[in-house]
Parts: sequence; structure tokens; C-alpha cells
Amino acid sequence: MPSHTKKRILVTGSNGLLGQKLVEQLAATPGIHTIATSKGQNRLPAFYGYEYYEMDITNRKQVEAVIKIAKPDVIIHTAAMTNVDQCEMEKEECWKLNVTAVEYLIEACQRHHVFFVHVSTDFIFDGTEGPYKEDDVPNPVSFYGWSKYAAEKLVSHSELQWAIARTVLVYGIAHDMSRSNIILWVKKSLEEETPIKVVTDQFRTPTLAEDLAMGCFLIADKKAQGIFNISGKDLLTPYEMAMATADFFDLDSTLISPTDASAFTQPARRPPRTGFDLKKSRNVLGYEPRTFREGIALLAQQAGYINK
Repeated sequence: MPSHTKKRILVTGSNGLLGQKLVEQLAATPGIHTIATSKGQNRLPAFYGYEYYEMDITNRKQVEAVIKIAKPDVIIHTAAMTNVDQCEMEKEECWKLNVTAVEYLIEACQRHHVFFVHVSTDFIFDGTEGPYKEDDVPNPVSFYGWSKYAAEKLVSHSELQWAIARTVLVYGIAHDMSRSNIILWVKKSLEEETPIKVVTDQFRTPTLAEDLAMGCFLIADKKAQGIFNISGKDLLTPYEMAMATADFFDLDSTLISPTDASAFTQPARRPPRTGFDLKKSRNVLGYEPRTFREGIALLAQQAGYINK
């Protein structure tokens, strides 16, 4: 390939939160030709800087057809069923989206010699030993976790050049404000003077969607192979995240009361303590995420709240 040609990067799930952020970053990066794909119509606001194809990842023929036409050098696979409780209740649908679809993508990537970046999750771990390194042994406690671990196995045992980007509790602002997250929920509740209960017995390294997009781009750009932890740097409980949000927006934190996970009945089990060690991503990729407070500040700015 001549050096002056642009690197062609295809994103699956471009209508999702991570997909949106990735397309935005890639389209603004010189030397990258961005290809956005999602099921149904394009819901991204800007129609310049990238091309869009409809692609249902559970449709083998469509996956092959789009990859054949788009000719990507790299695919960043962000599309998945990520609602943990929904996966527990709708196992067949979850498997189809999170595992079978990955088989179709791998087949097409092998046929067309595409570098494959697969986005995975901390939920492949049982949460007894976190924060985790890349080579720690997975042991999922939910069907969602099992589906994502099965997909990782498919990727790592394929003939492809591949990378897996594992992440933790992604938050950010979608273009249409369609998705809430802990920051928006806490802010809204406290502004309405609604008391909230937040758990203190789960630990995560919450990840700003922009940081995850940057991590995926660094992997794609370097074609760095193997598994990489791409998350935030602060190990926090949801209670600490809620308190940090109240502090940032100067809201009444006495409305927030600590509780533990046993207070909530949810179909799927959650790993108590995950979070990631980022040494490898820092050293190999030069990945450096924002702090949680910096994440809140960016989110506040994007949502049009008055910034401190």
C-alpha cells in the first residue's frame, strides 16, 4: 500500500456512545479514512468526514458485503448487547449479538486481511481480585460476562491479526442525550432534591467514552496486537462517584446515602471489585486517561451546563 494512502478504519456500532466518539475522533484525524456502520439509519449528527453503511452484524451476508465494498484496513468492533440484566433475560439474543456476530466479523476479516480490534469488558472477571491486569484469568459471573469472554476466545484463537480492548463502566454524553449515566442521574436527582441510595461495595475504574475511543484509536493506529486494558485511572465505588458529582456541581450530598448491593434485586450478578491496571497500555500505546473529575468537567461542558 503506498504510504500516501489513508488508513481505512471501519467502526461497528457507530450509533452507540463509543461508536459516536470514535467516528468523531477518527474523522478529525488526518490520514484516516473513516467508515461508520450501524444497524439501521445513521444517527450521527455530522454527515462529513466519513462514509456510512448500514450493517447488521448478525447478518453474515451483509457483514461480508459491506467489508468487501468498504475495504477497511482495520475494524474497531464496538457493537454489542451491553445491558447486563437484559443479557441475563434474553440469552439467545445476547449470544447472537455478542458471539455469533463476532464469528461473522472474524470470517470476513480473515477473507479480506483486516486487523480486528474487539472491545471487551471487566465483566469477564469475577471481581474477587481487582484491579486486573491483562493476563489475569477470567471467570465471569453473569451471562453477559460469559458472552464477552466467549467472543474474546474466538478472537484470540483466530488466524487474524487482532487486539482486544477491555474497558470498565463507560460514561459520556451521546449526541441525542439518549443515554443516562451515573453523573447525569446523580445531578438530576440532587437538583430535584430526591434522596438516592448508592452502593459502596462495588469498585470500578469508570471510563470516559472519549478516553476509550482514544485507546481504541491508538491500538488501531499502531496495529498493536494482544489484550489492552483501556479504562479510567481512578478506582472508585459508585458512592464515591456520586459524591464527586455532587461536589463538582455544588449540590447537596446529604441526599446521597450509602448502601450495599444486597439492597437491589437485579437479574444478573455483578463482580464486586474490578477496575484495571493500565501499565501495559501506558507503556505500549502511550494511553493516558483523564481523572474522573476531569471526565465530569468535560461531560458538563458537552451537556451545556455552566462549567465551574
